Amino acid sequence: MGLTRRTLIGAVAAGTALAAVPPRDLLPGGTASAAAASPPGDVVGKITVGYQGWFSCPGDSAPIGGWWHWSRDRFQPPSPNNTTIVSWPDMREYTHGYATAYPALGNGQPAQLFSSYDQQTVDTHFRWMRDHGCDTAALQRFNPVGDEGPTRDAMTVKVRDAAERHGRRFYIMYDVTGWTSMQSQIKEDWTTKMSAHTASLAYARQNGKPVVCIWGFGFNDDGRPFAPAPCLDVVQWFKAQGCYVIGGVPTYWRQGINDSRPGFSEVYHAFHMLSPWMVGRAGTPDELDWFHTNVNVPDLADCAAHGIDYQPCVMPGDLSSGHRRHGDFYWRHLYNMVRLGAQGLYVSMFDEYNEGNQIAKTSETPATTPAGVGIRSLDEDGTFCSADYYLRITADGGRMLKGQLALTAVRPTPPVVGTPPPPGDNLAAGRPTSASSQNGPFTAGNAVDGDRSSYWESTNGVFPQWWQVDLGAAHPVSRLVLALPDGWGARTQTLSVQGSTDGATFTTLVAAAGVRFDPGTGNTATVTVPTTTARHVRVTVTGNTGWPSAQLAQVEVYATTAPPPPTTDLARGRPTATSSHTQGYVGGNVVDGDAHSYWESVGGTFPQWVQVDLGSASPVGRVVLGLPPSAAWATRTQTLAIQGSTDGTTWQTIVAPAGRVFDPATGNQVTVSFAATSRRYVRVHITGNTGWPAGQLSRLEVYAA
Repeated sequence: MGLTRRTLIGAVAAGTALAAVPPRDLLPGGTASAAAASPPGDVVGKITVGYQGWFSCPGDSAPIGGWWHWSRDRFQPPSPNNTTIVSWPDMREYTHGYATAYPALGNGQPAQLFSSYDQQTVDTHFRWMRDHGCDTAALQRFNPVGDEGPTRDAMTVKVRDAAERHGRRFYIMYDVTGWTSMQSQIKEDWTTKMSAHTASLAYARQNGKPVVCIWGFGFNDDGRPFAPAPCLDVVQWFKAQGCYVIGGVPTYWRQGINDSRPGFSEVYHAFHMLSPWMVGRAGTPDELDWFHTNVNVPDLADCAAHGIDYQPCVMPGDLSSGHRRHGDFYWRHLYNMVRLGAQGLYVSMFDEYNEGNQIAKTSETPATTPAGVGIRSLDEDGTFCSADYYLRITADGGRMLKGQLALTAVRPTPPVVGTPPPPGDNLAAGRPTSASSQNGPFTAGNAVDGDRSSYWESTNGVFPQWWQVDLGAAHPVSRLVLALPDGWGARTQTLSVQGSTDGATFTTLVAAAGVRFDPGTGNTATVTVPTTTARHVRVTVTGNTGWPSAQLAQVEVYATTAPPPPTTDLARGRPTATSSHTQGYVGGNVVDGDAHSYWESVGGTFPQWVQVDLGSASPVGRVVLGLPPSAAWATRTQTLAIQGSTDGTTWQTIVAPAGRVFDPATGNQVTVSFAATSRRYVRVHITGNTGWPAGQLSRLEVYAA
């Protein structure tokens, strides 16, 4: 295939100029002064993700055949010595996996990969996009005249179908790498094949025009040797077809240096929107700050001066190089581009397991990654991150872009959701497992799959044996429920329970003792544990009266739950919603920790409200409200009530309406205490304001009882 944008890593860097530059807002409101050239559409004001859709496996019926993009030699199964990938996908939601030549996963299960050619795979990916605020997918399309053309054609149909089903938008993104007859063939491909897909309601439109992106013009490498004239001809041709044309351009397009050929200024300025490439250009938050100040700010100014929309690239970081910093790198990139005032964001990429820049669900721990081959899982820096973590960060970044979440440099997205969970939740369900040994197909994962008929069994005739589960985060473990399949004869297993916070050093929580499994009581046994904080829980078996091996069909782990401390603001950085807002005074400003930013409703109409989603039901008992502390905010009384909800639909009044005085002499702060009540959503409902004809708040803090 030649040099592609995926291999253009580190080819150009800012060198010694990559000094740390502290983040700073361009204006008090945190956004740039440049106005968008276009109104909101399917790319302006939206989150777009690059979608490869290029993985194939033998037996999936793809015309190209073989292990397309999984292996260097696609006619041999992927293995540590025959691979093109650096990250391993989380495979739990795919209905079909394809066996590879990689070693077994850390939990003993076979190492399988998915095929993009399976419609269920594409549907799963677009469902993830829908659930995590990815508005539009840019479907990559390389030279369709070669042997991958028929597969690419079929993938377009599959993507269109999934986008229509899940309410997403998509558009064609041509990559001209290695396409020697590009100038004529790209026009023919659009006319005879791709333009037909614009009839779909799911095809992205901007300014009423179907969107097309051309990636690669002006790059200074042998894979894209095109002169300016044919490139300009192609851009102008697509515009003449009535398309809104995006340019995927070099990082240094504006200056015509480093990764950009000189003499392409006219080509770049012919596009409706520019999306400069960034993968491989930065590996730390400080480097992202340097690019923000020295590249992105002047880029946006140049685009504004030429009436061009600006869609910078944002990236989660190369997992294989340790760039991610459990989400801090990605959030800094999102924050920098939102505070810049970018018209839209392009996430590089959705499913790029080849470069490790994917946001799609990824293996969480070594237990679900091929053993001993050096592939990093999401917990590579010691912090456990759920498989969907980078999708959830993308969702919060999209809300920040759209003003639904206040601009904040502090990542609001936790690596795991719901820590600790309610005490009734089984912490072990579906979690990664491992064992000292296994007997044939009776793997460790069978004990957490929810199926009592499947089970783990160790090698026969050898004791001790152990089984363990990674809960994903440290929890106050207090109880285990163990089971064998229904109908098995009674037996006693001698076992002990150990716990660990790091997976290396284990402490005995329950000493070895005989535990009876009897079909008369459901073949189930409960082991009570002195409440101990542990992430890894191990069951060690030293004897079994019914079979010469260790056996477990089900292991459930439960925790006690302590209420959050009353000094923790449960609302900080959480999603908000409002009845209305005026200008840039959005609801997210009340939870950003900045006393000077504020929410304001539209004027002249009451009632108005602002609410926060705490993420899960919590026992709340106090709300702190505020206005900016400046004396310029003169004393005023707002008549307000506090309401709560467990589902965001049905609301109950927690505190009846009353006049609350906000006085700069006392910090413009009001505290409202009430009897403890468990609520996920908290709303401030305002029916009057003596200081301004609108609802106003700069702080909404929620505390436990």
